[in-house]
Amino acid sequence: MNVLVINCGSSSLKYQLIDSITENVLAVGLCERIGIDGSTLKYTPQGGEKIQVVSPMPNHEVAIKMVLDALVNEEYGVIKSLDEINAVGHRVVHGGEKFASSVVITDEVMKAIEECNELAPLHNPANLIGINACKALIDVPMVAVFDTAFHQTMPAEAYMYGLPYEYYEKHKIRRYGFHGTSHSYVSKRAMDIAGLDPNNSKIIVCHLGNGASVSAVLNGKSIDTSMGLTPLEGLIMGTRSGDLDPAIVDFIANKENISVDEVNTVLNKKSGVAGISGVSSDFRDLDNAADEGHERAQLALDMFNYRVVKYIGAYIGALGGVDAIVFTAGVGENNGIMRKQVMSRLAFLDVTMDDEKNKVRGEEMIVSTPDSKVKVIVVPTNEELAIARETVALVK
Repeated sequence: MNVLVINCGSSSLKYQLIDSITENVLAVGLCERIGIDGSTLKYTPQGGEKIQVVSPMPNHEVAIKMVLDALVNEEYGVIKSLDEINAVGHRVVHGGEKFASSVVITDEVMKAIEECNELAPLHNPANLIGINACKALIDVPMVAVFDTAFHQTMPAEAYMYGLPYEYYEKHKIRRYGFHGTSHSYVSKRAMDIAGLDPNNSKIIVCHLGNGASVSAVLNGKSIDTSMGLTPLEGLIMGTRSGDLDPAIVDFIANKENISVDEVNTVLNKKSGVAGISGVSSDFRDLDNAADEGHERAQLALDMFNYRVVKYIGAYIGALGGVDAIVFTAGVGENNGIMRKQVMSRLAFLDVTMDDEKNKVRGEEMIVSTPDSKVKVIVVPTNEELAIARETVALVK
């Protein structure tokens, strides 16, 4: 079975075509600047060279049409006809309380996703656009895989806010968590790599990239995670502030004479390590600047690392111990210096890093020494494969 995995943003579209039997990626690519001048299709077939096509993409339906045309192209396509696509798996950011697992997409599901739009106004509408565009072009079963679903196992004591209960009853204001597909995939792989019993395991997953979150996974189920009602809560991120005193919102609005919406833009798009450093939201740029003596870049990195350590410590308490700490996503998978700095603050766990193995980038590996009481593991996330697996399980 060939599964087309679609991850739709407001002006972008990531895609992979995966053979579910071999789990080989037959083709992978990205559509950028949809609805904007300079729209570009990037496409790499298995075993082939990357192809880049600059062509107008006024909407997502045109973008998906270009993807499908590339997949069946006589010169560089990987399938002979669209009939060889058996199902489509869509990443959907927010499922609210309606979805605790992936679902086959129906009209009722589409309506329920739309009802979650106000909880993820930047993401869910784009996800719906991608689903509708696919439905207009190919007639195959489609599945929605939700970023929030994995965290629906959190207990009420973890997901409720200290607000009047009526706000939860009326508006469903609670903590939902995100990056769930990644946390689910990575925690399962970590169990396999470390030889842990899925029914008796305590794992902390650190998904560290431009967007970042930490989760506590007990016996394969999420019991807490750092992101909340929105992806703004939790760790300091590329451009997001993470946790802060809520009174700061009103304080900034009054001092800067701006609206709450404008403050929200600042917190989401102008804060985080970019706002602290004044350099960049890219951690590679921060590392380079810090190496050259840029004090604010070093401060941003130190603040990021410290917040990760705080969440790991909190989740050790929530889990009642820990068997494995797992690093994933762009920074977590590739930055051995960051991993060592974080773990050096957790020396009380009797963990020693293997400096040679910790140089690994983007490969599965235990990077702690064999005598360490807690295993430290690098696991590259593979959300697309996880989406494909969920899709196959439902449409078979």
